[in-house]
Amino acid sequence: MNRINFLSFSVLALFFISCQNQHQEKEVADRPNILFAIMDDVTYLHMGAYGCDWVNTPNFDRIAKEGILFMNAYTPNAKCAPSRANILTGRNSWQLEEAGNHWPQFPVKFKSFAETLDENGYHVGYTGKGWAPGKAANEDGSPRDLLVNKYGEFTLDPPTTGIANTDYAENFKVFLSDNSTDDPFFFWFGSWEPHRGYEYGSGIRVGEKSLGQIANDQVFEFWPKVDSVKTDLLDYAYEIEYFDLQLGKMLDHLDSIGELENTLIVVTADNGMPFPRVKGQEYEYSNHLPLAMRWPKGISGENRKVEDYVSFIDFAPTFLELAGVNQPNTGMEAITGLSLTDILYSEKSGEINSSRNQVLIGKERHDVGRPDDQGYPIRGLVKNGMLYLHNFKPERWPAGDPETGYLNTDGGATKTVVLNSIYKPETFQFWEWNFGKRPQEELYNIAEDPNCLVNLAEDSSFQELKEEMKLELLEKLKAQGDPRALGNGDIFDRYSYVDPKSVDFYNRYMKGEEVSFSWVNASDFQDVSKIPTYQKMLEEKKNQEIEKK
Repeated sequence: MNRINFLSFSVLALFFISCQNQHQEKEVADRPNILFAIMDDVTYLHMGAYGCDWVNTPNFDRIAKEGILFMNAYTPNAKCAPSRANILTGRNSWQLEEAGNHWPQFPVKFKSFAETLDENGYHVGYTGKGWAPGKAANEDGSPRDLLVNKYGEFTLDPPTTGIANTDYAENFKVFLSDNSTDDPFFFWFGSWEPHRGYEYGSGIRVGEKSLGQIANDQVFEFWPKVDSVKTDLLDYAYEIEYFDLQLGKMLDHLDSIGELENTLIVVTADNGMPFPRVKGQEYEYSNHLPLAMRWPKGISGENRKVEDYVSFIDFAPTFLELAGVNQPNTGMEAITGLSLTDILYSEKSGEINSSRNQVLIGKERHDVGRPDDQGYPIRGLVKNGMLYLHNFKPERWPAGDPETGYLNTDGGATKTVVLNSIYKPETFQFWEWNFGKRPQEELYNIAEDPNCLVNLAEDSSFQELKEEMKLELLEKLKAQGDPRALGNGDIFDRYSYVDPKSVDFYNRYMKGEEVSFSWVNASDFQDVSKIPTYQKMLEEKKNQEIEKK
């Protein structure tokens, strides 16, 4: 190379290095704000962008249209506290010790990404429901907030008694005004809606909805298609719309202060709808949740629909990467999730990364209501349109024992209708689908059977697939140190349930003590030993087992 060419090459190289350094500096300077908006109990189908025509969600739909709509987003655990713990730590429930349960003592060792962002130059806060329910403390016993700073001073008169009085949008404004140093921010908008209880009929009376908006084929197959169920669904819909309205107020304010374009807005829910066989279970409608993201300065393209499987443990590494925070230096326990930036920066719709073809799900103890506060342990694998579930204790009641009100299903009109279906042979199947005991293994083609009613686990043509999915599931669980897969799963039952009002509920109730059960109705309590249709079903199953042998 001659001298002139060498000098030209050197100048050119320095120019590219300079541009690269400027680009890197710009990336750090333009670290995005993050608004994380999370609903309390919503199944993915019930947002307008997914095709629902009886729930109006213009602001969620806007986020999806101007960014990305995720078609396969799943929580690892379909219950409030463990799902939110998954989000905050980037780890699956079985990797979180006590925090894998509902109403736990959150272990000191697990640091949240919000605490990490706070230590790395972000203005951090939240309004409404953060990580809950449970207790968290620092090593010295002082109170700990996993989302750092709560903003809840402003309240309002809600439109119904079922809606919280938190003025989410006004508290968000206060949070932003407190950012005196103009740092990038992370804000968690934790809506209390549409968690139960509902003001029955409010969707029709206040939301101006009508029963005719919900066709029979829009009511899940495992519930009776009756007016009281549809009324319950419309109450749920109205509360989703209330959330969406508050989200819109936040978007408008960000736009007015010039922060909308460099704010990554993430909208999702913690678990499926608070109805029987959904919230607190591990079926398709339990774990498959809405997810849309918008960030004009970072996301490539608009109106993209992404088919890749996404787990809630992927949020933490995504936010840390965008904030320029190196995970190993955070003091957080090792993150299992994978950053979603490959999806954000792609311009494609459909499948972006072929390796994102599965998610792991599972649960331990949710609400109490079994002897000795036992849980109902499940692990599952969702992969390529199939769902495999392994129920480790099939002798237990999946939604809680009947005599203590099936406490892992929130009380409401639909639950009442389903529970009453036990008394007649022609409707008994609804009760069994929602509250009956289950086999050890379940396998569903969720692409064709999203209601998860046709169990293929004993179908001879699916045995090879079932064994493959089971083996893959157990291998991954063992690699992640899951006590259940390693033979020490009962440790989850020994962790304390820290709600003093409900701890040891079953034993106390059966001894005649008055125990609080505010989240269910008194009519939910059943003695199935005295119900003829149930006893007849037991006899039929017993005869079937004899015939098989």
